[in-house]
Amino acid sequence: MKLIRYQFPVLVALLFGWLTLLGLLVVPAISNLILGWAGFLAAVALVLGVLNLFVVHLLRIRQNRYSLVLLLSMLAVFGLAVTDALGVTDNSVTGVFNLVQAPLEAALASLLAFFLLFMGVRLLRRQRNVWSVLFLATAIVLLLSQSPLPGQLNALLTPVRNLVNAIFVTAGMRGILIGVALATITLSLRLLAGLERPYNK
Repeated sequence: MKLIRYQFPVLVALLFGWLTLLGLLVVPAISNLILGWAGFLAAVALVLGVLNLFVVHLLRIRQNRYSLVLLLSMLAVFGLAVTDALGVTDNSVTGVFNLVQAPLEAALASLLAFFLLFMGVRLLRRQRNVWSVLFLATAIVLLLSQSPLPGQLNALLTPVRNLVNAIFVTAGMRGILIGVALATITLSLRLLAGLERPYNK
């Protein structure tokens, strides 16, 4: 029993990991087959997660009124998706996304911008150094450059915004992507060597 519980998942992970690696290098058909299985399992996991979310909030309706709102929203979007598939409605899910989801994302993005400005002011109050001033100045310039300003001021701030986006933002994004790639390679090697066992927890 202990062997099945601890060693069998390791053997399965090692088998499919090495098969996928060898398939990518030697026989692409094997890797395509395994990746297709993985995609199917991911879809099943997504469906089970949605059903679990539905059941959990269905049991919480009496204690939490927001659970009822979530359930009604889920059922409404699912119903619109079905009517779109049947041809009764035309792109109703896209319309709901544009009317509900997109404004919510825009509101959260604007709140994030003001939150960064507020944190810059608090940081400047606690630590008055060059980096605090640079952070606050960058936040102010980027906020002003995105605002509807007069033509001359907008023309003055637009090159600064483009410079910040082209150098600092791009450098940060590349650093994050390189870190994610290195972490993925390291985790893959640990999984192939049997050192990383997240499926035993």
